[in-house]
Amino acid sequence: MSKTTGGIGRRTFIGGTIASAGVAITGFPHVARAQAKTIKVGMPTILSGRVALLGTSSRAGVQVAFNQINEAGGINGRKLELVDRDSKGRPDEAAKVTRDLINNDGCEIIIDAEASSGSFAVHEVIRDLGVLCLHTCSESSTLTADPKQFVKTAFRCARQGIHDAVAGGSYAAKIAKEKGLKRWATCSPDYAYGRDNTGEFIEYAKIFEPSIEVVDQLWPKLFAPDYTESITKLLQTKPQAVYSALWGGDLVAFIEQSNLYRLFQNTAFFSGGLGDPPLLTAIKQLPTGLNTVYRYSKEYPPHPENKAFYEAYVKIAKQEPTNWSWQNFVGANFIIEALRRTNGKTDGAALAGEVEGMQLKTPLGVDGTITMRAKDHTIINYPVAWGKTIPKDPWVIDYVNMEWSKILEHEQQWKKAKGYA
Repeated sequence: MSKTTGGIGRRTFIGGTIASAGVAITGFPHVARAQAKTIKVGMPTILSGRVALLGTSSRAGVQVAFNQINEAGGINGRKLELVDRDSKGRPDEAAKVTRDLINNDGCEIIIDAEASSGSFAVHEVIRDLGVLCLHTCSESSTLTADPKQFVKTAFRCARQGIHDAVAGGSYAAKIAKEKGLKRWATCSPDYAYGRDNTGEFIEYAKIFEPSIEVVDQLWPKLFAPDYTESITKLLQTKPQAVYSALWGGDLVAFIEQSNLYRLFQNTAFFSGGLGDPPLLTAIKQLPTGLNTVYRYSKEYPPHPENKAFYEAYVKIAKQEPTNWSWQNFVGANFIIEALRRTNGKTDGAALAGEVEGMQLKTPLGVDGTITMRAKDHTIINYPVAWGKTIPKDPWVIDYVNMEWSKILEHEQQWKKAKGYA
């Protein structure tokens, strides 16, 4: 079983948080596993390097859910066991360790806690092997929105870029109108999620406020250690507002380096990844008034069970939850409920049939539920809100929520324009 993660210090986060392919499983291994005391769930993720927090907080989120069900007796007496492997942020390694988890380690279910760059590789392994898979970190819209990517046993239990783009574009447009922010620039990581997320945000900001003009777009490499070149270019371009899809340790580095150059003195900043409490506390001097999408807050959604999740998580991880924490906690609970409904059967198709369309009771839903949409295997009704930073707990305040009915209306139009609907 995966060991409990120790605490990650404030400065340690900045520097350090951030078997061969086998054959498809046949009937015999399934029979053997059915007699096992535990149900093994594999987790390929990033557990080393600048964004190791993605993996450690994902693992702890699952452990909260698994501890709860195991302490209650498990599934028909069978305990759930999490087996994690470090992909080191490499897509080829993510695919390899996923196959190893299934073929060599006896895992019958996969929780894919990879960044988007690795999730597409894991997705293809699941297409081949057919076990149940919950993608719990990838936010790239195309992973589930594009019908060509559809895999019957694969689901996304993570926020989706298009949902954030609609809410974020509306939020940004309102501020742009109020403050006259017409000249915009972007600075986002150069990979699928960075480009998709940024493109979608700008598209909807322009829809809601046509006067917005993008004067420059910068694409630093994923996990780049130094953003001086990008920051200098922004200072030279002099945009009135900047949007960034940087995340994890990369975003911490960008903000701290931007503070040195006083980038935020005359430039409004909008972030798709700043709202994670451990990240916010890792920044030496968190500027007041940066705009960020909701990632996690013990104060929002304002359900008592949310604070109970927070306390259980902190007890395991010795730090505050992240966006990845709640997504993995919810993903683990989708798996638990599906196992309950199948009486512990771990057949991928049977479990997928239960997850598809499931409305899960959870304190992380806006109204106390999150639904796994049947038509494209992605979640809806999770918190999609934007707020502003303050340099003390709770770090982000004044959340502005957008009604899901409006998000879904714009999403459907976006799908039609993309040829997805």
